[in-house]
Amino acid sequence: MFVRAPILVLFLTLFLTTLAGCANQAAPVADLPNLGVVKTQLVVYHDSGAYDRDLARVAGEAGAWIKARATTLPAGSRPALVLDIDETSLSNWPQLKINDFGYIKAGGCDLDRGPCAAPAWEMMGRATVIAPTLELYRQARAAGVAVFFITGRPEAEREATARNLAAAGYEGWAGLVLRAPGAHGGAADYKAAERARIEAQGYTIIANMGDQDSDLAGGHAERTFKLANPFYFIP
Repeated sequence: MFVRAPILVLFLTLFLTTLAGCANQAAPVADLPNLGVVKTQLVVYHDSGAYDRDLARVAGEAGAWIKARATTLPAGSRPALVLDIDETSLSNWPQLKINDFGYIKAGGCDLDRGPCAAPAWEMMGRATVIAPTLELYRQARAAGVAVFFITGRPEAEREATARNLAAAGYEGWAGLVLRAPGAHGGAADYKAAERARIEAQGYTIIANMGDQDSDLAGGHAERTFKLANPFYFIP
């Protein structure tokens, strides 16, 4: 017994040391994609035509629904389509790319070397049209459907935003809703409340299309249509 005791103590010491070492080891890292690779994939997705095809597919589905639904509403109904603006009706691709997909909150906009702050870019009014959405817009207007834009852009950008929309070919919309100064809450709550206000004016929102889940959450639309946007996320 006295002979085995030191061996037992040695064994216990080694065992406890091993356990302590295991406890100090970092947990396995999740198999996440490399950010640089992902950014390269985003550029390829945009430039290859795949992004445009995905936009056209969803906008086409929305157009087919609007055309069919507008003919089945009771006489005197006021059907409406709600559209988001950024990456739904207008593309900010030059700004996104020069910023390497980062969001720049303040400062000027240098599209040659970067950075390009979002407010400065939006005030320039140079965002380009998303063609499938413009086609949907024109289809809706031809079917007697009123079109409303609801955007998270601030009210201070109204003139620049309206000018940009008109330059892109959007004409004759029923309303342009921008976020009021001091407004609180997330995008989903804000946009749902604005759709409710449109309904309170007697409209039936038969379709709501956007590129973020927060554009579509909260109800107040018969159907929603989600455009592809892997470039950024708005909760």
